Amino acid sequence: MNTHESKIDTKKVALGGLKGAFGIFLKDLNALPDEAFENNFGGKTRTVADIVYEVNLVNDHVGMVMRGEEPFIWPEGGWITAPKEFTTKAVIVKAFEDSSQKILATVEAFEPGEIEAPLETEDGITDRFERCRFMTLHVWYHSGQLNYVQTLLGDDGWHWK
Repeated sequence: MNTHESKIDTKKVALGGLKGAFGIFLKDLNALPDEAFENNFGGKTRTVADIVYEVNLVNDHVGMVMRGEEPFIWPEGGWITAPKEFTTKAVIVKAFEDSSQKILATVEAFEPGEIEAPLETEDGITDRFERCRFMTLHVWYHSGQLNYVQTLLGDDGWHWK
């Protein structure tokens, strides 16, 4: 009979999920041609620049809350759009790398118990583990959008290897 309780290492799980999502997203970005970053299909779609800018904003906002900092006010008024200077592949990829590294460093800095401790957010009480799960899901969701843009440009290859 097993008398030991099995406990999930939530910090390890959170970091693994984030690293996996960030790694795939970065591979997706690097696989896209330069012109994809500003391409607006039909005048109504979000550009890759817009998508990455939103991912970074979400990660930065959540990271601020997780660190106990006062987060910036979320921009209202529809879909998030990238600023004019956020247009080249090099700038966008670097910004994503910086944002994701900051989140990973934030999570690494917490003691395991802090990952599960109650956390006050603008939406109520949660914990850092849930916030990491949310960011992981959010990045994967947008990774699918990058894959769709890739196919619109005629590339149906898998670039995750």
